Amino acid sequence: MTVPWGAIINAVTVCVGATLGLFLGGFISDRMHTLVFQLFGLCLVAIGLSMMAEDANIILVLLSCVLGAVTGELMRLKERLDSLGDALKARIRSRNPAFTEGLVTSSVLVCVGAMSIVGSFEEGLGMGRTTILTKTLIDFFAMMILASRMGAGVIFSSVTILIYQGLLTVLASLIQPYMTPGVESVLFATGGVLVLGIAVNMIGIKPPVSISSAIPALAWAVILGALFG
Repeated sequence: MTVPWGAIINAVTVCVGATLGLFLGGFISDRMHTLVFQLFGLCLVAIGLSMMAEDANIILVLLSCVLGAVTGELMRLKERLDSLGDALKARIRSRNPAFTEGLVTSSVLVCVGAMSIVGSFEEGLGMGRTTILTKTLIDFFAMMILASRMGAGVIFSSVTILIYQGLLTVLASLIQPYMTPGVESVLFATGGVLVLGIAVNMIGIKPPVSISSAIPALAWAVILGALFG
């Protein structure tokens, strides 16, 4: 079995970056804090649009998002994730009101991108760790910025990375045959939509997008991509 060292390094780096963000956040004025946070949101707009620029069937992307939102609402996914985040918040006795939002936002952000999937596959198939280590460097600064604004919940996205990317690496040899270009394009484009939703929330446009309820869209993207991509 392949040891997912890339996922382990990524998780540790995210933890360190978020911890530094917590420490540095107290030395930044609220005005500067808001400006940097919003600028990072604008950068995410560019990332999300680039992901959506994949040669994907836009109808399948739209269906994935709609079915994902319906599935998430039927599962009451937002409420379940909020309860999980609140339970973790109570366990560590955090008083940060943005703890759960930070946990969910950062977890989605570090997992929906193409680099997360491609990098995990490359490592699992013995093709090196260049992609996953590049993603690790990006995540370090991204989580530092998020944690400076949203608090300690961002640190625990490292657990999400460890589980998600670790499983992808271990199962790469089994999953890889099903990850056709059609599936990948729909998946990455759908992930781009979710990243745009995160960007909208970070910039402060109201009402906020319920990203946690839309997470099943990624699963639908794989299913629809495999069937029709």
